[in-house]
Amino acid sequence: MTNVIEAKGLSKSYGAFQALKNATFTIPLGRIVGVIGANGAGKTTMLNSVLGLSSFDGELSVLGRDPSKDRRNLMEDISFISDVATLPKWMKVKEVLDYVEGVHPKFSREKALDYLSRTKVPLTKKVKALSKGMVVQLHLAVVMSIDAKLLVLDEPTLGLDIIFRKGFYANLLEDYFDQERTIIVTTHQVEEIEHILSDVIFIEDGEIVMDAPLDELSSSFAELVTDEANAAEARALRPLTERKSLGRYAFVFEGVDRGKLKSLGEVRGMGLADIFVAKMTGEKQ
Repeated sequence: MTNVIEAKGLSKSYGAFQALKNATFTIPLGRIVGVIGANGAGKTTMLNSVLGLSSFDGELSVLGRDPSKDRRNLMEDISFISDVATLPKWMKVKEVLDYVEGVHPKFSREKALDYLSRTKVPLTKKVKALSKGMVVQLHLAVVMSIDAKLLVLDEPTLGLDIIFRKGFYANLLEDYFDQERTIIVTTHQVEEIEHILSDVIFIEDGEIVMDAPLDELSSSFAELVTDEANAAEARALRPLTERKSLGRYAFVFEGVDRGKLKSLGEVRGMGLADIFVAKMTGEKQ
């Protein structure tokens, strides 16, 4: 299987509101894909369609199956955690592990206990007695202990401190990810996941604005810092954005030869968060 997900003309409406608009994208096997967009952009609707949690118009294949028709079998090969961790509050932590072990054939209790051993989550406490951070840690331990082909993470570390967030992404790479697995992740902490991503999808108002490998994105965007003398020539190259500070101009370009830019001033590389902001705001100019 070359592509884990293939979507063509994927759309979803809630009355007059169109949450997804003719979205077309592919996600290959063995990639870590960041889906990035503002609140309400359509990220969760897109993920819910992939998971078979929402009806949709268009064509969608996930692991070779139609999620709207074969969700039961599909979920044997998918792990998922949303930004709201929901676990039975009346269960003890060890009982949660007992339950998942009994219902999911690909769950490893040994792995879950290993993950939990790196936290302060007590096995004998009920879920309702845990802090919000501990509930998220327990949910992550369960999800990452399932031998799934596709892992979907929707704001997976929301509510956790920076030390655990960094540790989680390190574990994701070292203990979970391999070339036979694919990961989709959304988060508002873009800077924290940039180093693990292989591909990114930008989504705005239900539309896919960009779908590209991260290294391709990094080579396509650049920031030029220059002075008044070169500003007009820089504008002629049609920058996405322009700002002025302390007498200097900063322009963001997409797909412009860096040799041309270097003749006008200092050229800088850009982080993923800055590329996203420039792409979103630049499209509106």
